[in-house]
Formats: sequence, C-alpha cells, structure tokens
Amino acid sequence: MTTRRTFLGAAAGFVLHGSHAPANASDATRSSMGDTSMKADLILFNGRITTLDRQKPDASAVLIRDGRFAAVGDEREIMPLAGPTTQRIDLKGRRVIPGLIDSHMHIIRGGLNYNMELRWDGVRSLSDAMRMLKEQVDRTPAPQWVRVVGGFTEHQFAEKRLPTLDEINAVSPDTPVFILHLYDRALLNGAALRAVGYTKDTPNPPGGEIQRDANGNPTGLLIAKPNATILYATLAKGPKLPPEYQKNSSRHFMREVNRLGVTGVIDAGGGFQNYPDDYQVIEELHREGQLTVRLAYNLFTQKPKEELKDFDSWSKQVKPGQGDDLYRHNGAGEMLVYSAADFEDFKVERPEMPPNMEGDLEPVVRLLVENRWPWRLHATYNETITRALDVFEKVNRDIPFDGLHWFFDHAETIDDRNIDRIAALGGGIAVQHRMAFQGEDFVQRYGNKAAERTPPIKRMLEAGVPVGAGTDATRVASYNPWVSLSWLVTGKTLGGLTLYPSANRLDRESALRLWTEANTWFSNEAGKKGQITEGQLADLAVLSDDYFSVPEDAIQDITSVLTLLGGRPVHGDAEFKDLAPPLPAPMPDWSPVGTFGGYQQRRAGLETDRKYAFAAAACGCANTCGVHGHSHASAWGANTPASDARSFWGVLGCSCWAF
Repeated sequence: MTTRRTFLGAAAGFVLHGSHAPANASDATRSSMGDTSMKADLILFNGRITTLDRQKPDASAVLIRDGRFAAVGDEREIMPLAGPTTQRIDLKGRRVIPGLIDSHMHIIRGGLNYNMELRWDGVRSLSDAMRMLKEQVDRTPAPQWVRVVGGFTEHQFAEKRLPTLDEINAVSPDTPVFILHLYDRALLNGAALRAVGYTKDTPNPPGGEIQRDANGNPTGLLIAKPNATILYATLAKGPKLPPEYQKNSSRHFMREVNRLGVTGVIDAGGGFQNYPDDYQVIEELHREGQLTVRLAYNLFTQKPKEELKDFDSWSKQVKPGQGDDLYRHNGAGEMLVYSAADFEDFKVERPEMPPNMEGDLEPVVRLLVENRWPWRLHATYNETITRALDVFEKVNRDIPFDGLHWFFDHAETIDDRNIDRIAALGGGIAVQHRMAFQGEDFVQRYGNKAAERTPPIKRMLEAGVPVGAGTDATRVASYNPWVSLSWLVTGKTLGGLTLYPSANRLDRESALRLWTEANTWFSNEAGKKGQITEGQLADLAVLSDDYFSVPEDAIQDITSVLTLLGGRPVHGDAEFKDLAPPLPAPMPDWSPVGTFGGYQQRRAGLETDRKYAFAAAACGCANTCGVHGHSHASAWGANTPASDARSFWGVLGCSCWAF
C-alpha cells in the first residue's frame, strides 16, 4: 500500500509540473515548487498503460524524472532504473492514460465563481435537483444568491422537464435563485427579480426577452432571442466572491477537473471576463505554484464595435506563447466580433448574421495575421462558417496564414465543402459535446437525418483537418470529459437518444486521442504533452474503471483515482487517496461545494432505477400527488418527510418524492 508518507518523503525533490518557478517567486514558493537541481524519481508499475505512442502503444511501468517521462516500458526494463531515492507506486493493474486536455473550457471564469454554484451536472432526477436546491437555500445567507449555472439539461432528468417558476418560488420565497439552462433561458424566482431590479417598466434588452404575465410584470423567465447576452448580463448582477475566496474557488474547480483526469485546458475566454483585470486571480495562483492544470488562455473581446481596439491593445501587451508550461497565452477568440456570433439555441430558429459581419471581421483577422496571433472563432452553423471562410480566404490572399494555427469552435452543421476549405487554409476544428445536451431539441427542429452529422467528425478527420475535443463548460455543458467521451463513442445524448449512425461515431482509442495528443495542436504544444512517451511532460490519470473494457453506458461514470501533473499528484482517491495534498475548505462556509461537491455521479441500484422509472412515467407534469396535487415543490419545502417513499408516501399517499 502506497501511503502519502512514503510517497511524499522525497517529494520536495520533484520538479512541480515540469516547469521552473517563476522568476519573481518568493523563496518559500520556490521551496514548495521543488529545486530543479534535485532528481528524485518516481516509478509507476503494475499498470495497464495506454501511451498513445504508436511506436510503443502499451506499457506496464513508467519512470518519471524532473517532471517528465524518462522511460516507458515493461517492469523488467523500468524497475532496474530505480535508485535509492526512487519512489514507487503499485498501480494494482489499473488502466492509465495520458492526462486529458480540454480544448474548450471557460475554466478561468468558472473558477472565480465555482464555490458559489450549485451544480446539477450529472443529476438524473428533477426531484433530486430540487432537494439539493432546497438544502442550499436553507444554508445560504442574505444577500447571497443560490445559482445553478449550466452544465445540465432537462433531458437528463427522469421527468424530462425543468422546474416551474411556481416550484422554485415555493422552495425559495426569500432567497434569490438563478437557474441557467444552457444558453436558452434562465429561471429567476421573485426574490431574484427584486435583486436585479426587473419590473414592469424594464424594457427587453437587445437580443433577449423578459417574459411577462398578462399585467406586464416579469414572470422570472428570461429567454435568449437570439443571443445569450441577457442571461449572463443578469447573472453578472449577483454578488461576487472577494479575491481570497476567488482563489480558493479556483483551486477547488481545478481539483474537481483533476478528479476527472483533466491536466490541461485551453481557456476560451468568456463574456464579462476582461483582460488583464479578471486574470489577476489565476496569475497570482500561478506565481504561488498553486495551479494544478496547465492553462493556455485565449482573449475574448468584450465590447461590440470595439473589437479591433481590444485586439490592437492586447497585441501590444502579450504575445502568443508568452508564459511557461503551466500558464501561457494562446491567441484570440472565441469571440472575435459580436456580429459573427451565432448562439446555439436549438429550441429556436437559426439566427441570421447581420450584413456587417464581414466588414467587422476582416480588419480583426488582418490584425491578427499581421501580428501572428492564432485565433479561434465560435461558429455553430454552416452558414456562419461559410461567411467567415470568405473573409479568411480574402485575408490569406493578401497576407498568407503560412502555418498559423487558427480554428473554428463547435461547427455542428458544417458541410463537406467548408471542411475542405478549412483544410486548404491549414485550419482546425474544436468540437464539443453540446449535442449530448441539446440533441433532442435539434432533432425536433431539423429532424433525425440532419442530426446524424452534428458535427461530422469522421469526415473532418478524413479531410486531414486537425480535430480536438472539449466541453464548452461550465454553462452550456458539463465539464466532465467522460460525458464527452461517451458521446463520441456512443453517439447518444444524456437523455438516451441515439443521434449518430456508426459511420459518424469513433472507436474508443480515436476518441481518447481527440482528448489528448490531438488537442496539443490547438495550443501549439505538439510533442510536449498528450502521450506517455519519453521526454513529454509527465501528466497522466489512473482510472477508476478500464475505459477500454467497461460497457459503453458506463464510460460517462469513469473518474480518476490518481492524477499526476508533471509527476506530482494533484488528485488521489481509493488506494491513492493519501498521495495528493489536501485542499483548504471551500470558502465561503456556506458554499454548495462543501456539501455537494461538483459533478454528481450516477447512483446505482434497483430501488433507484424503479424510482426514476416511475418518475419518468408519472410526471410530465401530467400526474398529481394524492395529497398535494401538482404542488410538488410545496411538499419539498415542507418539514414533512416527503422524500421518504416507504413511510410518508405509504402512509399519506404523497408521491411528491417521485417528481
């Protein structure tokens, strides 16, 4: 049994994350990060190691030195390399993969807010979600809000619906509640409407709708029409955490993705995330040696009509690649100009980009190419991609891209012609599992046939286009990479709908490559990480279950039991739980993270299955409870044990527990 004590006895000799301490780090920080002149080694053995190195695809042991893989092979080759200070970890036959890299996440923005958010990611019953909400309402002090900010879909719930506004108000009459569903709507209770100041006299903002009752008063439903500005502008009105709490929050969010095997993220910027002001917390954590994921960040313009000004200013402040192996600048986007942003709300018709799109986009792209800045561009629909490519091709004729790494994000409805145009320009495509959350909505609007290529990943790969995978977390989808890997392999939504024929699904190894080595192209780090091979950064995940042999439906339930970043444990569980250093408690003390954590793993068992099956059949919300009628939330909010199916339900006839 490997213990924290035996493993960390010489841990000060490890090179943290495989990089040197920042030049301005304090002596204490340098000590905590490790002295690069020391060469304590680590051997992992007795594992089933998937290297993704085509020359040596499998191994049973690895030697890590100075934060990199120094030797990879079988135990007969590796064990004799041990020295007197070499640490050893027995992997007990577990599957090991390279550390996962998310090519599109909003982790910097998400980290600032993570500790304030109640996550419904992974929750499979609306009744469970509402009980979590009620518990959090009870512990949240005024004037704080309870926020459920994306990462879930109504289709994942057994009940196949969202809560009603009446149900939310019954659970929380006084504490503001803000629930964001993807980028199509937000649900606010009466207290939240009062907190943000929305009244009968508040006009609809451009691109959004405040739904009203017959008397013109806001109901609490905000609808993105056609873009999500109203949703995140309203969210931005809520209280923020102080800087020290934001640091704590960011550390907890990074450790949460470490728990799922993630060691690298390309951050796609985000609305209301200004550079450099909103990057101070993550940069302070970097200086202090507290980062547990490698971050390559893109800069996202913040003001319509001032996009060129933003990028001109930023091009004088920072250069692509500036930084180190832990924290580095990656270029522009995903928002380049507001007139080119086609938000992905499949409940409504496709938005038509305005006629000024090309005129706005061209000078920004010219500036980026002139300054050799890579870029990424959000584009959901083929029509938007066509118009953007017209601009890119025009600029390329004047100023050749010449190997510049640029790419589209999303591309759900891209056609073959545009895939080939991207290949000709040397671009890439980063895909995310948004269809796992919205596939049912897409099928309802466009039909099953159209959904079969959303996006056509195999066709992209056949065309030679670099393709990488990510999540687009935390608002439009969950940050759990295994939900994405499950979607890539099975072609299914979280609601169980099969979207893709086998011709557009990937085998497990191909899907894993999109989450590891393929993503290094998108941050200009090919050959540096993404494989378990000599010389690369020693980032890996030891898995709870064997990705290559579990049933397809179980892929989404995989976690990591040991995650290493540069050879250093950043997460440990099960037999490895004592290896990673402990985190401080979540701040503030009422944080949902302290009670519920993050992603909610599925619960197993026949009783749970029967309960969810009954809920799915009973509530649309078509059936009434024998005691409360349709007022299920009133029961959840009461002190009576409405959730106890065996006693309370059996005695009084209340079935609110199922709703």
